[in-house]
Amino acid sequence: MNRYVFALQQVARRSISSSARRPVDNKVPQKQKMFQEDNGMPIHLKGGTKDALLYRTTMTLTILGTGYVVYELVRAAFPQKKD
Repeated sequence: MNRYVFALQQVARRSISSSARRPVDNKVPQKQKMFQEDNGMPIHLKGGTKDALLYRTTMTLTILGTGYVVYELVRAAFPQKKD
């Protein structure tokens, strides 16, 4: 049993240590420049199309959720009369 565990450890070590590393570009200065630019846009929309889509989706779900909660509260406050 120990022999199999030891072999598994060696295989795991080899695959991790021999993997090729990709260079990662530091994009923080570019993002800081973009978000600190004074162009009259709100900060939550400066990220582009993805940010605008995410913002609109969030607002739509919030409005629909609020409407549903109000509907359920009104329905609970005024129950239907049983015949």
